[in-house]
Formats: sequence, structure tokens, C-alpha cells
Amino acid sequence: MTSTRTTRTTRRTALAAGLALALGLGVTATASAGGPRTVTGGPEDPITRIADFYGAYIDAQSDPEGGGKLAEELRKYYLTPALRKELKAWEAKNNADGVLRAQNVPVRWKVTDNGTANHTEAGITFTWGNGRTTKLVVDMNRSLKIFHIGAKGAAGS
Repeated sequence: MTSTRTTRTTRRTALAAGLALALGLGVTATASAGGPRTVTGGPEDPITRIADFYGAYIDAQSDPEGGGKLAEELRKYYLTPALRKELKAWEAKNNADGVLRAQNVPVRWKVTDNGTANHTEAGITFTWGNGRTTKLVVDMNRSLKIFHIGAKGAAGS
């Protein structure tokens, strides 16, 4: 024989579970056939740092309230002074964002480790709203600062 307390606890648990499902809580676990997504990285991993920079920079540039100040601060933190100067000149000449090499903001990005001996080279693939993709090469020095953004083979050291 079950006690009144056990019955109430069971009812509360069932009610809470039903409410969670009705509100959409817990749907994430059942809607994702492959299970939850995981992103890993570390502060000393250059590829993680490049991906972090692009993720934060694109978020700032996508901010409807204007993320210009944040985008500028991200540039100061992640990019070498020489690259910042180079980007300003490129932007004045091309009337576009030098970090993205575009006038608009991509809807997706992918960072791939291209590997090198003296620094890290990453391939960046942007996907735009129309489904078109473009690619850049980003180089990071051992001090974890990005010193080149552009086409492959145009990097200095």
C-alpha cells in the first residue's frame, strides 16, 4: 500500500514533467537525433582563439544595437597593431570590413587548422545568406595574436 505522501510526490513529478514538455523544456534532448552538440577548446590553442575571435566579432557586427565598440575592442585584443593598421588602409580602399573582407556579415563560419611550423595558419570559410561561400587565411603568431588576414601566401611573419 502506498502512502499519501508517495502518491503526492509521484503526482508532482508527473505534473512537473508534463509541464516541462508542454513548455518546450526538455525538447532539445529529444529533438536532436545525434545528441547534444559539444564545442571544446582551450585558451592556449591557436585554432580555438581564432574561432573565438571570429565568433565574437561576427556576433558584435550582427548586433542590431551596434557592436562597433566591441568589434574595435576585439580587434585590439586579438590582432597585432601592424595588422590593425593594414586593415584600416584596406577598409578605406575597399569600403568593406577587413576582418570579414566583405560589406555584410556571414550567417556561418568554419575554422580549419592548416598547420605550419613557426605560426598557426587557419582557413576560414564563410557562408553567406545566399548560400555562397568565401575563404580566407588567418595567421596567428606564437604570442596568440593574429598578424594576417587575407589570401593564402600573402602572410608575413
